[in-house]
Amino acid sequence: MSNSRLLPAATDNFQALIYGATIERKQEPHVIIGIPCETRPGETRVAMIPANLQPWADSPVDFLIESGAGRSAGYADQDYIDAGAALAASRDDLFARADIVLQVQSFGANTVSADADLERLRAGQLIIGMTDPLANPAAAKELAERGVSSLSLELIPRISRAQSMDVLSSMATLAGYHAVLMGAVDAPRILPMLMTAAGTLTAARVFIMGAGVAGLQACATAKRLGAIVEAYDVRPAAREQILSVGAKPIELELETDTSEDKGGYAKAQGEDFLRRQRELMTAVLAQQDIVITTAAVPGAKSPILITAEMVKAMKPGAVIVDIAAERGGNCELTQLNQTVIAEGVKILGPENIPARHAYHASQMYGKNMETLLKLILEQGELRLDFEDDIIREAVVTHGRDIINARIRTALGSEPAPGVSAGTVADTVKE
Repeated sequence: MSNSRLLPAATDNFQALIYGATIERKQEPHVIIGIPCETRPGETRVAMIPANLQPWADSPVDFLIESGAGRSAGYADQDYIDAGAALAASRDDLFARADIVLQVQSFGANTVSADADLERLRAGQLIIGMTDPLANPAAAKELAERGVSSLSLELIPRISRAQSMDVLSSMATLAGYHAVLMGAVDAPRILPMLMTAAGTLTAARVFIMGAGVAGLQACATAKRLGAIVEAYDVRPAAREQILSVGAKPIELELETDTSEDKGGYAKAQGEDFLRRQRELMTAVLAQQDIVITTAAVPGAKSPILITAEMVKAMKPGAVIVDIAAERGGNCELTQLNQTVIAEGVKILGPENIPARHAYHASQMYGKNMETLLKLILEQGELRLDFEDDIIREAVVTHGRDIINARIRTALGSEPAPGVSAGTVADTVKE
């Protein structure tokens, strides 16, 4: 068995007792990073995989893992130990020791079972994960009251320097891929054209509504499976992207000059625009065998792109896969985690699609997290430089203040106090 580098005190004895490992110390850690098990039902991902720990092998940074954290994603405890991590004696032990806690669905995003972890957090600690801050800004108030600093991965800005930290894009890639597989399984016809002795089978028609990361991946996947693929996006710039993945862009006669925000996301549109869009889209939907809807606005309810009346115009046996189901859905008839059949059309409302591919989802999420940690860790010290666009946009609470401008606006608060570069603990006042 390979040697393990362990944390001081009780963890030494616990680890040596369980694994009989020889304890080899590196320099005393400046920062201890904890990776707990995910507790939300159905969440199979893990915040970092063993390969993501390697860049800190010779640095004063140590990792503490809750037993079983990576099991659902295909990573055993021993894989983490071999990568240099130590096992925490318990979840309470991990939260008590860790300076930084990394999660997939952290407090705010995990609305089912995260309250217990809130009790474990302490002043001066930093949590990093998906926190759904725009939809649940009140969670930031609870963290600030405890003096807990938090960094929300959903708020990482869409700039070129931050692409390798962009969790939303990573997870959307897998969602778009899996949505096509879901549609292919539930459709009564196969996707590719086949010429057989029993006759020619025509290719299925697949239509993607929303050509962001998920939509473009859906286009590419459906194309590889042999379907006739078309796509629509309200943003004019999406046309070239749709063509680049082998799909045909559908163009509607609509005014789209204000359809995209500065971050590259689709902006919410007025009801007049959406009504006209639905009228023009009905004829397009009537030709499709599989429709995948991906339109989401951060922190807001998903726009209704397909009404019940539009479903009536579709072919019997057609399938709608609504990726936006977690925000209410793009189809008026979507029910989260249910299959609805209306007018012979099957409507799927899946939740947390990336967790269905936990091995690769964790690999991608972990790489995003690893890159982010390289930005905020300097020679074993945690430093948050608020002159950096990424840090300024993504940090929600710092010490006992809510400093993120978007979250303060959502809460109706005054502008944030000025914050300069420094360690998390520097700003905590007991």
